[in-house]
Amino acid sequence: MRYQKLGNTGLFVSELCLGTMTFGGEGGMWGKIGQLRQAEAEQLVGSALDAGINFIDTANVYSEGRSEEITGQALKNLKVPRENVVVATKVFGETGTAGVNSRGSSRYHIINSVKESLRRLQLDHLDLYQLHGFDPATPMEETLRALDSLVQQGHVRYVGVSNWAAWQIMKALGISDKLGLARFVSLQAYYTIAGRDLERELVPMMQSEGVGLMVWSPLAGGLLSGKYDRNGQGEAGGRRLEFDFPPVNKDRAFDCVDVMRTIADSKGVSVAQIALAWLLHQPVVSSVIIGAKRANQLEDNLAATDIRFTEDELQQLNAVSELPREYPGWMLERQGEYRRNQLAAK
Repeated sequence: MRYQKLGNTGLFVSELCLGTMTFGGEGGMWGKIGQLRQAEAEQLVGSALDAGINFIDTANVYSEGRSEEITGQALKNLKVPRENVVVATKVFGETGTAGVNSRGSSRYHIINSVKESLRRLQLDHLDLYQLHGFDPATPMEETLRALDSLVQQGHVRYVGVSNWAAWQIMKALGISDKLGLARFVSLQAYYTIAGRDLERELVPMMQSEGVGLMVWSPLAGGLLSGKYDRNGQGEAGGRRLEFDFPPVNKDRAFDCVDVMRTIADSKGVSVAQIALAWLLHQPVVSSVIIGAKRANQLEDNLAATDIRFTEDELQQLNAVSELPREYPGWMLERQGEYRRNQLAAK
């Protein structure tokens, strides 16, 4: 297990992060994602920590708060020293009794939610507090001031964001710099070998501004596990058969799976490990969030950290998954070539 800085901070996190969306299973779609109870979840947490993972990610909406409760109780039961684990959670979605102010990124909802998350997790502070989505109803300054208050009060160490566009994050960073507020240190975003959309705008922004990347759904909801075929058939109980998310171009995805399977067979590993290892080879990635329903799934995912690709293997994977060219990307590449060559010649 390697440890990398989370964005432009001095905080080091494991290259794999344990996601807890499978904990709980209460309510609607959460039951389709996972239904792990305390003992089962605790076993996964213990195995992850034993393997060197020091980073755990949850959210207040996962199983209507039950995921946070299970996670906090697991850390307590396992007697994990607080300084040995980095705990991240999120705020934005609807919580509580579904009142008109029980959602979004208002100061009202953020302050109420952090108190509830700390109670459920049985912690006195959160290491990373993330906005789970973009709120068009709340002025950005209000949201950023509320998050900064939590940092100043010691309830939160760092703040991050999830599922925002590049322009929205840049605007927030500009406001934070102007007003002297805590900056976003990380973005949690969907990224897979079959879904490289964030490379157009978000990756250049993160590299320019020192924002770390936490990857969610690195197997595209199980589609890149190698357990599904082009006809939509998969293993019994597979999540994709119950909950077809995130949206993926299936033809492109299975083209990637074909190449990944060939490389996986040559290395004697699973297709899922190849998909995870490809992400771990991307310089912009700080940590890849893995979730599991069973111990053998977690064990398989953990083994991805041992995989190294040859230049030829990386070229094959990059070629099959390459994004279609779009404007202004192709014009920026064309017009900037001469100046890039000048820099390279230094």
